[in-house]
Amino acid sequence: MKTKLIIIILTLCAKLPLRLNHLLGTWLGKLLMLINNEQKRIANINIKKCFPELSPDEQQQLLKQNLIETGKLFFEFSRAWLGDKEHFLETIVEVHGEEHLKQGLEKGNGVILAAPHLGNWEAAGFYISAHYPITNLYRPPRMAGIGKIIRDAREHYNATLVPTTAKGVRALYQALNRNEVVGILPDQDPRESGGLFAPFFGFQANTITLLSRLADKSHATILLFYGERLPDSRGFALHISPAPAEIYDASLEQSVTIVNQMVEQGVRRIPAQYQWGYKRFLTRPEGEKDFYDEH
Repeated sequence: MKTKLIIIILTLCAKLPLRLNHLLGTWLGKLLMLINNEQKRIANINIKKCFPELSPDEQQQLLKQNLIETGKLFFEFSRAWLGDKEHFLETIVEVHGEEHLKQGLEKGNGVILAAPHLGNWEAAGFYISAHYPITNLYRPPRMAGIGKIIRDAREHYNATLVPTTAKGVRALYQALNRNEVVGILPDQDPRESGGLFAPFFGFQANTITLLSRLADKSHATILLFYGERLPDSRGFALHISPAPAEIYDASLEQSVTIVNQMVEQGVRRIPAQYQWGYKRFLTRPEGEKDFYDEH
C-alpha cells in the first residue's frame, strides 16, 4: 500500500508545473524540520560535523534549507520518472563545461562522469543520455514497485543500466572501449563490497575504488558532473569540470582521495543541495565509534 500511495502521488505531481512542485517540496521540507525523523537526524549530524566553521544558527539554517531542497527533489523525481520526458529535458536551461566532455571523447578512451548525489542527478542524467550513449550501474530501490518506473525513465534516451555485479562492471569497461560515457556515483559507502578510506570534509570516508580502477585500466577522462537547482524554479544548470591532472598518475589511494576532493568542492559550492540525509560516514575505520551515535 505504501508503494502504491507513493506512485499515485508521483503520478499526480508529474502533471504539475515545476514551480508548484517546488512549493510542495518547500512545505515538505519545512514539515521535516518541525518533526523528529531520521532524515533530519542524519542530516543534522552530518552538517554539524562537516561544517564546524559555521555557528549553531548557521548550521540550523543550512539544515532547514537542505530539508527544503530534499523536498523539492522528491517532487522533481515525479517529473523525471512519470512526466513528459521532453518537457522535463527543457527544464535544463544552462550547461557549463560540456566542452570537457567533448574533448574527452575526442581522445578516444571514453569518459567517466563522477556524478555525486548533488542537486538533481536525474536531470543531469537525462541531459547526458539524450545527447550521448551512457552506461550506468543500477541498484534497484528497496521499493520494488517503483524499480521498473525508475529504470524505464532512465533508459528513455540513450542510457543503458547494468547491475552492480561483475557482469555490470565488464559492461562499463566495454562502454569505455567503445569510447562512450560511463556514469559512477562516487559518494556511496560501498560497505560490504569494500573500498578505501579517504578524507571527505575532514573525516575518513569509505570510498569506492571502481571509478579509479576503471580510469587506470581504460585511460578514460574523469569529469565531475552534477545538476544544480536554480532559484525561483528557473530549472537546472549542469556543471561539468575536469579532474586534476595528477589523478591520472596517482596511486589507487591517491586517486580516491582526489575523487573525494572533487566531490567536496562541488558540495561546498551548493551545500544545501547535497544528500546530507545519507549515512556517508557509516563505515568507520577499525576502532572508531559510530559516527551517527549521538550519545
